[in-house]
Amino acid sequence: MNLFSGLEKFGLNPTESMNLFEEETKETAKKAEGEKVETAEKTPSEEEFILEKSVRCKVCDTVFKTKMIKNGRVKRLEPDKDLRPRFQYIDTLKYDITSCPSCGYTAMNRYFDQLSSAQAKLIRENISAQFRKRQEADAPVYSYEEAIDRYKLALVNTMVKKGKDSEKAYTCLKIAWLLREKGENMPESTPEEKQLKAECKKEEEAFYQQAFEGFMKATAKEMYPMCGMEQSTVDYLISYMAYHFGKYEIASKFLASVLTSAAASRRMKDMALELKELIIAQLRKK
Repeated sequence: MNLFSGLEKFGLNPTESMNLFEEETKETAKKAEGEKVETAEKTPSEEEFILEKSVRCKVCDTVFKTKMIKNGRVKRLEPDKDLRPRFQYIDTLKYDITSCPSCGYTAMNRYFDQLSSAQAKLIRENISAQFRKRQEADAPVYSYEEAIDRYKLALVNTMVKKGKDSEKAYTCLKIAWLLREKGENMPESTPEEKQLKAECKKEEEAFYQQAFEGFMKATAKEMYPMCGMEQSTVDYLISYMAYHFGKYEIASKFLASVLTSAAASRRMKDMALELKELIIAQLRKK
């Protein structure tokens, strides 16, 4: 049991391994004598990477504040095999949605201002007319539950405004990614907790499937870049999702496109080669 739990809100992070009545060590004795001892670096809180930005809604003209990432502060880490982005100390995916609390218009940040008058009319008639105005939560950061709800609202908006298949697919993919992280951090010490975790995994798979199907449709009729991604990135992403669902023929087809692309980066081709080995291993098993 961690006796110091709850002190995180004060910026302190003592661990349960700390001994309350530990005997003075040589290091602390030296410190008492005046020798300098290095202190552990404080782990930044998620809140330190967040700022509030004022935004004007394209549908109802309301000005509201939304949480954004201080891009200059975040440090990129290695992504997951399916390109899910990772950053040190913060999950930036939670903050890639802008949602008007007055009319319900919601979209990924890159799409929020890209709204035609006809689309705005569809939003007003099919979203705003029945939307319950809400007060933004006072919490300084978004929980995974809040972030997922915001993405789902964005998905409904995209459907209503007749958005592109790629936008709907990318929204589904990000919901799946958030559910993945939520599930990985859920406890499973009781049957009830195991059941909740299993349901979360099931929902993740459902959105992942929709993302896969959506990107497959988008590649047949949309131009690149797609959701800010070049063709080699989309091809690799589809290939990995196809591999995940055991569709090795589709995976191999899109992977070949990446490996033969002159525009694909060396890093992307290296990832494609790793995925190729995984596909070959699965085919050998069969």
